Amino acid sequence: MNVGVDVGGTFTDAVLLEKNLVRATAKVPTRRDLLVSVLEAIDTVLKDVDVKKLERIVFSTTTITNLIAERKYKDVALLLIPGPGLAHESYNFGTKAYILPGAIDYRGREIIPLNDRDLELALADLSRQGCSRVCVIGKFSPRNTSHEKHVADMIQKKYPSWQVDLGSMIGGQLNFPRRVVTTYLTSATRVPYHYFIESIRQAMTKREINADVFILKADGGTMSLENAEELPVETIFSGPAASTLGVQALIPPGETAVVVDIGGTTTDLALILSGQPLLSSKGARLENQLTQVRTLAVKSVPVGGDSALERAGKDFIVRSVRLGPAYCMGGPAPTPTDALRVIGLTELGDGVKAREAMAGLGTPLNLSATDVAKTVIKMVVDRIASEVNRMFLDWEQEPAYLVWEVLQKKKVRPNLVVGVGGGASGLITQIASRLRCEPVIPPYAPVANAIGAAVAKPTMQISLRADTEQEYYIIQEEGLQGKLDRRHFDEKKALELAKEKLIQRAAKYGLDVEPEEIEITHREVFNMIRDWTTTGRLFDITVQTPRGITGKVLKGGGYDEKTQM
Repeated sequence: MNVGVDVGGTFTDAVLLEKNLVRATAKVPTRRDLLVSVLEAIDTVLKDVDVKKLERIVFSTTTITNLIAERKYKDVALLLIPGPGLAHESYNFGTKAYILPGAIDYRGREIIPLNDRDLELALADLSRQGCSRVCVIGKFSPRNTSHEKHVADMIQKKYPSWQVDLGSMIGGQLNFPRRVVTTYLTSATRVPYHYFIESIRQAMTKREINADVFILKADGGTMSLENAEELPVETIFSGPAASTLGVQALIPPGETAVVVDIGGTTTDLALILSGQPLLSSKGARLENQLTQVRTLAVKSVPVGGDSALERAGKDFIVRSVRLGPAYCMGGPAPTPTDALRVIGLTELGDGVKAREAMAGLGTPLNLSATDVAKTVIKMVVDRIASEVNRMFLDWEQEPAYLVWEVLQKKKVRPNLVVGVGGGASGLITQIASRLRCEPVIPPYAPVANAIGAAVAKPTMQISLRADTEQEYYIIQEEGLQGKLDRRHFDEKKALELAKEKLIQRAAKYGLDVEPEEIEITHREVFNMIRDWTTTGRLFDITVQTPRGITGKVLKGGGYDEKTQM
């Protein structure tokens, strides 16, 4: 038996799966105290169940997604060491940034030493501003971390209470701007994410659950609680990944469809091509900036059923923020959920209060509650449909999409829109109509995210760094170092060694993996040059067990047909 739990901004959902059958579901409000919500959800699905029979629990969450979509994260200062190249004005990341003189070149050599006086002035200025979190990122720090570590040492000596994150520890790949954004978002979201992880730990302890516990990553793989706590940025699109896997498990095999997951805070978009979720080749894009986070090709749009509505003159505005539940459910402001209630597209909440919310917006304009509700729904539908069309411009540039298009033997877009999440039943028909597609709502659509978490295959990765000049290799996750023969060690041998170590590590946790199934998530080879001669090579390779789902979710005796609206 497996349990999937999705902690969203509005609801916490849970499902209990046994042999691909849904045995129990739960949908409870997400409260300020996450522990209460998690306990309530798992208690519901585990009623009368022997927890010793549980094999694993997988959590997905929109915690990080919602924080970023609503810009509810605290500011973090950047200490950048870009060296020569672009004008410093080009490094604009929307937060306090200080450029420190100093440079490491692409070979890992120091070509400009750090200036401690400039560093001390920057730190003093940050201290005067009350700063307590700093990211230190050098352009070529993955090749040589000495500058970043020197800055960190000075900060810890002068300001020991500050939180310091190094770009080389969070984003190991070259690409300075992406590593800056990845490091910044990791640092900004670590504190609230620690609260999320601690809530899970406490829930497991209180209910004496000893099953394996995983967090769903943005690429549809999983990671341990410890790794998630260190790198919360890897779960930025955990929620959208969960809804994508949920739809993959709920629709017939081989289908191609746009996934539209309408939640209370955000609407998540994804694409499934011939039964497989589309993987982004560029990494996660946040606030129009790319990161080094490996992710499915998803987008989180800051509009949902609980988005706050306002009147601005003769117009209405759907704000990109959730102030609380819908007005009809005791919340502080009118929302699209109230509009859905007024025109009969949902039974949620108090109908009288929903009309009151819409009337409050419309009365100054001599508009009825129904007129306002129809206008609001049209605005939401238009916004989501336009975001889907914009996403198609990105999806159509992905290598996997181009291959799929060739296999279709003509230029074609998917004609199915699969709606899941709490707001799907009220909006998906109109969204599909705007997109000239067929609307589909699969079984268990309101808890599809939790199903996606439950069916996610456990994944594991290892990172190998090999240095033929020094004749050693390191497996980061195992803390293992070994000797290598530089005369017979090349890129092929490095990849074979990485796969061998991954298979060994996976076997310890009961995962049976074949070499040809293993995904290569990062591969970089760097020649070491001394006196114009190649003296060795550095290999950085990361491999991961295959992502995917454990199987299709059955309904009753089996599910093999689409449920259409």
